[in-house]
Amino acid sequence: MKRLLPALNKNTQFGYFFFFVVVIRLILNGVVPLMDKTEARYSEIARLMVETGEWIVPQIDYGIPFWAKPPLSTWASALSIQFFGDAEFFVRFPYAIICIVMALFLGRYARGQEQSFFLPGFILLTLPEFFLHLGVVSTDVFLAFSISLVMLSFCGGNQAHSKSFWRYLFFVGMGLGLLAKGPIVGVLTVPPIVLWCFFNKTVFQQLKKFPWVLGSLLTIIMALPWYWLAELRSPGFIDYFFVGEHFKRYVDANWAGDKYGFPKNQPLGMIWLFLMGAILPYAFLLIKKTITYCRVGKPNAWVTYLLFWLLWTPLFFTVSKSLIHPYTLPVMVPAALLIVHFWDTISRKRTLIYAGMAFPVLAIAVYFSGHMDRVFQTNSDKYLVTPFANKTLYTLNSKSFSSQFYSRGKIRLISAEDLVQNEDTLTLLITNKQMKQLNDTLTARLICLKAAPKKGIYQYATKATHSP
Repeated sequence: MKRLLPALNKNTQFGYFFFFVVVIRLILNGVVPLMDKTEARYSEIARLMVETGEWIVPQIDYGIPFWAKPPLSTWASALSIQFFGDAEFFVRFPYAIICIVMALFLGRYARGQEQSFFLPGFILLTLPEFFLHLGVVSTDVFLAFSISLVMLSFCGGNQAHSKSFWRYLFFVGMGLGLLAKGPIVGVLTVPPIVLWCFFNKTVFQQLKKFPWVLGSLLTIIMALPWYWLAELRSPGFIDYFFVGEHFKRYVDANWAGDKYGFPKNQPLGMIWLFLMGAILPYAFLLIKKTITYCRVGKPNAWVTYLLFWLLWTPLFFTVSKSLIHPYTLPVMVPAALLIVHFWDTISRKRTLIYAGMAFPVLAIAVYFSGHMDRVFQTNSDKYLVTPFANKTLYTLNSKSFSSQFYSRGKIRLISAEDLVQNEDTLTLLITNKQMKQLNDTLTARLICLKAAPKKGIYQYATKATHSP
């Protein structure tokens, strides 16, 4: 083991580890199917955007607007589909690029000559939550990027001899965040910044250097036109998005007005367990180092800034039951940078490195072992739909997003009542649960063409194929 890692401070070695993890994730991006509900949903919204040419109001189905999220991530996937096609790798490509850029950018925070340029990025990539999102189609990656841009630009703009572009990037980050997921970008960045300013009082002198008027105008110019156009083309969007998605969802996990989502009712404080899992295998090390730092009583402005950034998001979501693990993604960057800061004081670096690489290696090993096939077939209709993509497919009562995407929007709804009256031969997607609810007359006319753990593709014949 020592021969494999003889000198951990050399750029080339961490560079190899960095790109090894990237290659693993890119391979998975190309072979793992788009999963219901979240990933397939946003992929289908992007595919519809390209097909229909409607780039202002995202659609969850033909003619049905999607009001839940702004379009930045959808625009990215749609552009990738338009230029490269709708293979999984290309739908996920913008998210992979954004994550790799973030990881490489952190190289500037390597501490002096003793640390590799690739160390911060390597740590970031080996955080399970970040590694997962290097290829997941969702709004969370672009929100995390926007928040990181805001927080790092604010810190950069407060340096004694900093370039002015840092202060403008702060407002660019805010604008991107408004287009990525909405006002939450301000909710998750402004409070930790304000707290840090009060803690580090000398910063107030530096704040005068920020172009608050021009910068705010830049943010407005970036974001406001889309919100205005979206409301004009789809009246009711503003009320649903700001009141429903940003207030009612936060205070009520069972919010009845949710048009697109599903219940996310978690125990209070669950966000902290999500965070612990998100930063393994560094979680307990980071807790220990943070406690030691607080006990020493010699505050470091950079470490304190990162701690405010890291802790504010889970504190904010502690009192909300409506949450999922991706809500921790925006604090993966400060977690990685804190680990980098404490890196020189860690005694068992080799063990930590191998532990960090375990999750990526295990992920690709499990995929090629075939043990995830049942999970994929249960959570994605790719394997059922793709062989019949050239036919007109029907589905009983409801459509999954993956069936919409992999049929390129051709799958059609049909009710059990219409099925009774139908006299044509149909190709039908039915769940096992639905099969049990059909009467004997209908089931007698079904021939299984392809089966999955919870669903199947059936031919609906013009007459009974067997005795009920």
